[in-house]
Amino acid sequence: MKKTLVTIVLVFAACAANQPFAQSQAQPQAQPAAPAQPAAQQPGTTTPAQPQQKKEIKDPAEYNAYVGAVQQQDPNAKISGIEAFLQQYPNSVMKEDALELLMITYQQAGNAAKMSDTAQRLLQANPNNVRALALLAYTDRATQKWADAQKYATQGLQALPNMPKAEGVSDADFQKTKTQLTGLLNSVAGFSALQLKDYPNAQKYLREAVEADPNNLENVYPLALAYLSATPPDNTNGLFFIARAASLAKDPAGKDQITKFGLSRYKKFHGSDQGWSELVTTAASTPLPPAGFTITEYVPPTPKQQAADLVKNKAPKDMTFAEWELVLSAGEQADADKVWNAIKGVSLQMEGQVIKSSATKLEIAASSDDIDQKRADIVIEMTGTIPARLLPKEGSTLDFEGTPVSYEPSPFVMTMNKGALLTKGGPPAKKAPAHKAPVRHKPAAQ
Repeated sequence: MKKTLVTIVLVFAACAANQPFAQSQAQPQAQPAAPAQPAAQQPGTTTPAQPQQKKEIKDPAEYNAYVGAVQQQDPNAKISGIEAFLQQYPNSVMKEDALELLMITYQQAGNAAKMSDTAQRLLQANPNNVRALALLAYTDRATQKWADAQKYATQGLQALPNMPKAEGVSDADFQKTKTQLTGLLNSVAGFSALQLKDYPNAQKYLREAVEADPNNLENVYPLALAYLSATPPDNTNGLFFIARAASLAKDPAGKDQITKFGLSRYKKFHGSDQGWSELVTTAASTPLPPAGFTITEYVPPTPKQQAADLVKNKAPKDMTFAEWELVLSAGEQADADKVWNAIKGVSLQMEGQVIKSSATKLEIAASSDDIDQKRADIVIEMTGTIPARLLPKEGSTLDFEGTPVSYEPSPFVMTMNKGALLTKGGPPAKKAPAHKAPVRHKPAAQ
């Protein structure tokens, strides 16, 4: 957006501030007649924008002071003249026009603080002055005053439908300016809401801005984030607009960053990258999600389904301890029986982390999940007494041997007997793998 909003507001304000006004040469003799009522509007027709009523300065001295101030070419002289006029004639019919021109002149002089201060004075004169609201919204966005920026932008959007058209401005130009201001105020309101984590309003205003200007990356990318950051996220809209943002990005580094982020979120939601390239292609040529557009959400298998797949595709002797634990704790009884019957009474050599130790019994964590939680999933009765000098320290990694005799499915604990320590000086031992198996991964958050 950069300086676009300031440019539009100031140019339009200049046009409004320089609209024709009249000096009355004599006091009116009577109140003007009431204007005729317009004919009823026919359904389906549009009422043309009504020009602002021509303003009239009745006092010649006031008229000369105003003209003398606004016709100054030097910005500093113009500022001094307008400030003097406003001080001398605080209730002038031209007060709002003078303040708008003063706001412009401060901007031309590079005095941003005074420009903002004058915008505040404008709002005191007219709380619905769209130019002042737009400038304050833009300024507060630039200085990251998100709450104020959102407030002024939404007030500007509410005031826009009733913004008067300056005399001498064509309906077409006036409508073009209103359209531009609408898009830009929606952008400020939406982006500010996003920074405030107000995701519903961020989606609302940024969607309006994107629909008005579908090729503006500065609105498309934040809109994608507004959808993806919500709780719960709107993945269908969010992934479409992140793909759209990837297609719009011109800077190679930015394009790569957006693409990687979008692909990561797509795979997390969909379960794979299948369809991502097609989505980017569609979004590149389609500004908004087509009717009926959807992305299928990946639903991870339940632990019971994982256990069934394991038993179907892998022999118990080839499973890791973590996979045994999964089947024995979450599988169907028939699957659990198949695994248990294959390992019960069989001497196993394994590796694990000591959770608790005594001379005759060890409590060990053998799966990575349980190691991370520091929870014992094996209790092993030793064949003899462990000498004090060989007693394993808690937290240490241990090679051991034992024979499964029973288990509790939840929380899972396997009991072994005939326990023995396997020292590094002894013969090489073939150990059952104890690393975390893929099926033990927790499903990714959706």
